[in-house]
Amino acid sequence: MTGPYTYVPLRRFLEELTDGPFGSSLTGSHYSDDGARVIRLGNIGEARFKSEDEAYIPMEYFAELRRHSVESGDLLIAGLGDSGNPVGRACLAPEGLGPAIVKADCFRARLDERRLLHRFAAWALNSRPVGQQVSTLTRGSTRARINLAVAKAIEIPVPSLEEQRRIADYLDRETARIDALVEEQQRLIEMLCERRRVLVTRAVCFGVDGDVELRDSGDPVVGLVPHHWTVKAVRHWMESLDGQRVPLSGEERADRSGDFDYYGASGVIDQVDGYLFDEPLVLVSEDGANLLMRSTPIAFAAKGRYWVNNHAHVLRPRNEGNVDFWAQRLEALDVTTVISGSAQPKLTAGALMGLRVSAPDDADEQRRIVAYLNEQTSKIDVLITESERFVELSRERRAALITAAVTGQIDVRETA
Repeated sequence: MTGPYTYVPLRRFLEELTDGPFGSSLTGSHYSDDGARVIRLGNIGEARFKSEDEAYIPMEYFAELRRHSVESGDLLIAGLGDSGNPVGRACLAPEGLGPAIVKADCFRARLDERRLLHRFAAWALNSRPVGQQVSTLTRGSTRARINLAVAKAIEIPVPSLEEQRRIADYLDRETARIDALVEEQQRLIEMLCERRRVLVTRAVCFGVDGDVELRDSGDPVVGLVPHHWTVKAVRHWMESLDGQRVPLSGEERADRSGDFDYYGASGVIDQVDGYLFDEPLVLVSEDGANLLMRSTPIAFAAKGRYWVNNHAHVLRPRNEGNVDFWAQRLEALDVTTVISGSAQPKLTAGALMGLRVSAPDDADEQRRIVAYLNEQTSKIDVLITESERFVELSRERRAALITAAVTGQIDVRETA
């Protein structure tokens, strides 16, 4: 029999619920190269255990923290979320896990499986109705957080045990197919991004034909001078500025065409006037974490009227150099060796201006390189966009399928 099913608080089925050790009980100083696994927030996906983020503690210390231990098949719930990872998401501890504990903000639950299966509970906690319910119970201004009491109060749909098994089997099978397609597209995106990077690097370093004589005088950042080392933060959003678009640089990601997604709020012109620009300049991100991951562009050419916040360095090409070229040239830089800081890695202005950059010096050659790259990278970007859209639609399909199955909107017996 299919739903609708009755929603029941999780506490009705709990045999045990624990979170990880807080504060000084478990810090980076306790980690070791091997021993007992530490399950962190990055390991808890939406009905999928992510094994990439590995951390361990010595077995001797594991013995002291045994009350936080995890066994294969346990239900893992994330007590902390962000924009890309919802709070309350859940998965199962994988087979063959070995000795393990949960870290802070990670909950380990053991249920009475005579009434509620761990497998089904993991799927139910990742359904949209339950996710929306959890969002109303969260606290925290920057990152959504729940505690053990809230976790116990989460209500999930509970069909019969037989129906729970059927739904879990169905979702295991169908989401595995979707996940395989997504992984294939993600590999394609990585390959295309690498192809794009190599294409840009070769062109800006050696010219379109690969036979340009490079200028390398040994000077730091040949052809660029700092316009502002670092721009102070402006805390106000602007909705308009004399009716013109006002992009926010630095912490917001520019799309591939060079436009921006976010704009800022009227009434604060006097506070940002010193950081408004009407000339083409090169903006370089200061965010070292994103630079290391290549999750945002390192640099891009800013044109039109815009203002800059404290997450960017502003550079002006010497001798009226081509800003589009220099944005591409800086994008090809390897900055991994000059990023400083561990908690909040940054590319400082001093480190940026200390880099040696060889590049074609001829203005006509720079323009030729830009035209060539605009043509070639646009083709790759179309393929990347198509693959990213496929991944997005697949994830939406996965989420809809989970919701439909655990709430009884589809009869999984007919799809077996």
